[in-house]
Amino acid sequence: MKTFTLLRRMVLFVALAGSISIVKADPSVTIDTDSTVAPSAADKSISMKYGSKGLEFKSADGKYGLQIGSRLQFSFDTPYPGDPLTIDQFDIETTTLRIKRARLKVGGNAFQPWLKYYFEYEMGASRLLDFRIMIEKYKAFSVKVGQWKIDYSQERSISSGKQQFVERSIVNRTFTIDRQRGVCFYGHLEGSGAANVQYWVSVLTGAGIQALTNDDNNLMYVGKLQWNILNGGVDLSYCDIDISEKPRFSVAFGAATNTSVYTRFSSSGGSKVDDRFPEDEPGQYETTQGLVETAFKYKGFSWAHESHLKKIKDKINGGDAAEMTGTYMQMGYFLHQVLPFVPEPLELAVRYANYTPDTEFDSAVSQEYTVGVNWFFSGHRNKLTADYSYLRIEDPTGLDGDGSRIRLQWDISF
Repeated sequence: MKTFTLLRRMVLFVALAGSISIVKADPSVTIDTDSTVAPSAADKSISMKYGSKGLEFKSADGKYGLQIGSRLQFSFDTPYPGDPLTIDQFDIETTTLRIKRARLKVGGNAFQPWLKYYFEYEMGASRLLDFRIMIEKYKAFSVKVGQWKIDYSQERSISSGKQQFVERSIVNRTFTIDRQRGVCFYGHLEGSGAANVQYWVSVLTGAGIQALTNDDNNLMYVGKLQWNILNGGVDLSYCDIDISEKPRFSVAFGAATNTSVYTRFSSSGGSKVDDRFPEDEPGQYETTQGLVETAFKYKGFSWAHESHLKKIKDKINGGDAAEMTGTYMQMGYFLHQVLPFVPEPLELAVRYANYTPDTEFDSAVSQEYTVGVNWFFSGHRNKLTADYSYLRIEDPTGLDGDGSRIRLQWDISF
């Protein structure tokens, strides 16, 4: 209710702040300039248009802005929904038609063009996902505070609306840091050629999205360095929809450490990786992890990859630290680039992923083989995705099996 109250206040502010000029013909025009209007009245005018972020309002001086958008995902899954690692029995059979996501997004700037804010609310689960303030006056050094998807793995950082398949790989569940509360220092050093670097350094509570307070006195620390080797690197989305005329390539390294009662995180909050780590005492588990990732786009072809290592140490019961690894790699291509008879909006994609929950048992490896197709009606804002997966699940805690999965999803943003 608080989120909707805030939204109503924002809309009321826009309505009362001044005269509104609605741009109908040319979306690139934001301000309806009239030489007969007095300067004082022109300074108070607000433009409104429909853009890439939904309904967008902007003051004439650029100091105030507001974007309101929404996104829906409709999904059909058979013979089981979601990731088999998240259900109690791998061989469960249930064909499902569901609304996976129903998001309301509000963002903009206030007082200055570089003082930005963003909220994201999941209406289906009645959960506030993101709330953050960003100070982005200088590209080389910016600060954000609040709650957001931590800048760590590209697979989790890329929006669920900009994925290449219906859902993320089986690797994501174990290694994602997901949403946390804290502060992040970040920047983009835009040197020429290969001297193009981005960095993120975050200090967080490390208790997950639902926790109002930390479970102990320890904090989570996360760092990431991305080197944009070719032509400014790859943007934070899958698929080369724009058909890049120049090759773009990025490589990144990340690391994180945390001590808490939790061993993994999700959009539901902190929990455990598996039954080997029961939630028990605050500060019980010391978790350290690292990754390397690559991304490439060129003329309709896209590539993405991540390799993870994670160690979990029980500080109360002692013993050797549990060690787990995971890797995914995926690629997509718009076949129209070489076969002109193939429709331009059609993309073919393939993915392989593997997850080893305990490196002491190399035979316990879960694997995913997925092939998918995308039809882009209007980029990622309106697309249809279908994929087929063959999954082999081997887990030392007793969850095992193999089988196929078919999914179909319509993702649309307003």
